[in-house]
Amino acid sequence: MTEQARKTAEALEYLTGFGNEHSSEAVPGALPHGRNSPQRAPLGLYAEQLSGSAFTEPRTHNRRSWLYRIRPSAAHPAFTRVDNGALRSAPFTESVPDPNRLRWNPLPDPAPGTDFLAGLWTLGGNGDATQRTGMAIHLYSANASMTDRVFSDSDGELLIVPERGGLLLRTEFGLLSAGPGEMALIPRGVRFRVELLDADARGYVCENYGQPFELPNLGPIGANGLAAARDFRAPVAAYEDAERPTEVVNKFCGNLWSATYDHSPLDVVAWHGTHVPYVYDLRRFNVIGSISYDHPDPSIFTVLTSPSDTPGLAGVDFVVFAPRWLVGEDTFRPPYFHRNVMSEYMGLIEGAYDAKAEGFVPGGGSLHNMMSAHGPDRETFDKASAAELKPQKIDDGLAFMFETRWPITATPQAAGAEHLQRRYDDVWQGLERHFRA
Repeated sequence: MTEQARKTAEALEYLTGFGNEHSSEAVPGALPHGRNSPQRAPLGLYAEQLSGSAFTEPRTHNRRSWLYRIRPSAAHPAFTRVDNGALRSAPFTESVPDPNRLRWNPLPDPAPGTDFLAGLWTLGGNGDATQRTGMAIHLYSANASMTDRVFSDSDGELLIVPERGGLLLRTEFGLLSAGPGEMALIPRGVRFRVELLDADARGYVCENYGQPFELPNLGPIGANGLAAARDFRAPVAAYEDAERPTEVVNKFCGNLWSATYDHSPLDVVAWHGTHVPYVYDLRRFNVIGSISYDHPDPSIFTVLTSPSDTPGLAGVDFVVFAPRWLVGEDTFRPPYFHRNVMSEYMGLIEGAYDAKAEGFVPGGGSLHNMMSAHGPDRETFDKASAAELKPQKIDDGLAFMFETRWPITATPQAAGAEHLQRRYDDVWQGLERHFRA
């Protein structure tokens, strides 16, 4: 299956653009013209709207797509509760928010036969999934493709960041391929199946309960910079016409529910709209930085933002520290020592992070809750303080951050995990007194 999935991924074509009104049909003539729901949809298909926002939200924020499918989504048996495994949801009430700085090594390898859904492991989060506020941080580790089962999340959209191994995402809208160095986003309620492109796969997931992710406003930056809308790739229509039992697992208000359909629900022959999945290559991020002195705030690395009811204060930001040049004069160039009203979870996709010389490894992550003091470790500080300030290219690492307005409560399984680094605070020991009156 892995070899076939890889061949499929290599041949994929995409639509481009973020927030566009896309349209696609796998069979010519499947899309109706001039109306969304004709008396008889073309080719004997069923017309169905999928709404990712309230009908009455402003046009610029409204997310909806029309799907033309072989069977309507309503044609299914009852769902029943199934075990959540290591998946948890907000509100996170099993433990209390922790002001301490925490850091984890990568997830241990899973048992044989673990697919993406079974391999989801919740680190923590905030808010309340039933109130559509906040977010959750999950990790995944898998060594098997999903077979005859699909997943959908009614609680939020899923931003997937692969760290090891490629993924083929078969969605209702078509197929996407995402590997290390890319991110994929599956909108709320969209059904999908994950097939592995390699022997195993590992990565990170941000489950956003709040407003859908959007491109941040550029303000004084102007018309260009950061993530370009045209670099986001959406799938072209592709459908499964499979009359065989398929398990459909739905995450609803924090719990998993399952129903066995007698057909594949990935049977959309054509679609149009704005509520669509997409993939983005993080290395295409156009980094903005200082060409004189000091650091612009790290918000300049924001790829996507989920706005809140307070302008400028995000429910969650997705930030990437992509390859870039450092040229600031008389400037301490690594990330500075800092306390932040926002809470930060950072992960590493490849290489090393320029603020941590050791201990922060690909597949691992760190959590610095609001007002937790953090910054470069002693080795990084000493090296950067004495370095010759010539132009420096940072291209040996790719890190990212999920940043949120609320504290992140770690789950009991994360707070007590064997791969939690017990002596993380030690990286700041030995920062000597240099004061001279």
